[in-house]
Amino acid sequence: MPSTDTPLLTSLRSPRVVAARRLAKRNQRTKERRFLVEGPQAVREAVAFGQLPGSAEHAVVEVYVTPEAAERHAALVEATLAEGLPVLTATDEVIADICDTVTPQGIVALCRFIDTPFAEVLKARPRLVAVLAHVRDPGNAGTVLRTADAAGADAVVLTDASVDLYNPKAVRASVGSLFHLPVAVGVPVEEAVAQLRAAGVRVLAADGAGERDLDQELDEGTLGAPGAWVFGNEAWGLPEETRALADEVVRVPIHGHAESLNLATAAAVCLYASARAQRSPGGCRSNA
Repeated sequence: MPSTDTPLLTSLRSPRVVAARRLAKRNQRTKERRFLVEGPQAVREAVAFGQLPGSAEHAVVEVYVTPEAAERHAALVEATLAEGLPVLTATDEVIADICDTVTPQGIVALCRFIDTPFAEVLKARPRLVAVLAHVRDPGNAGTVLRTADAAGADAVVLTDASVDLYNPKAVRASVGSLFHLPVAVGVPVEEAVAQLRAAGVRVLAADGAGERDLDQELDEGTLGAPGAWVFGNEAWGLPEETRALADEVVRVPIHGHAESLNLATAAAVCLYASARAQRSPGGCRSNA
């Protein structure tokens, strides 16, 4: 097992353990601007993220690991130590007390907030953006973030009416993708849409009541331009006032008998359609 040179954390009353456990609450996360990342894959991505932009501080504050997990993930522990980051060994009971999951994987990272100011997202001239408006389910938010990452999106925006990016379930559902692309948080949807349009990004609201469907967009070649998809609440979609902000309201066609698609599936279909169009001849990424 890689040497961490730290005593084993055994007490649930340890100040470190108590402080980490408090991060289960949103107000505490916001106050301290810190959150927890569970599991080897997500911890690996957190360590690889490196320093925060414009700061000498690393995204990771410290890592907690059981002796057994330290042996199983020795390369990850070594990589963490090589970054000069503290690795503290802890009992299974301590890790379980810190974690949000029923069956923890034995390794947890304490991280600093890594979201990106919306102005920086715009400055980078994004060509594909996912905007989550009124999305309240953390699992869905994390899954859409992961999907946007896989589709090659340039950024994700969580509006001020959406779930906390650092909710443990959202972090876990992203499977490390929140460390891969810029994520802006707390932006009013009106501001997000207006500024994206001003930056030359075509804004599409994904909604089952859309007059246009995704097949039309693909057939007419309109998805090849820089675009942003606005996705709404899992249960009631996008309100009329939000749909009215977009350049177009687009539905995913249902060719079979299903009543609808869930949020994560609809987001995957829309984002990949745009990604494919943008990489086709004449698309905004075709000569990139």
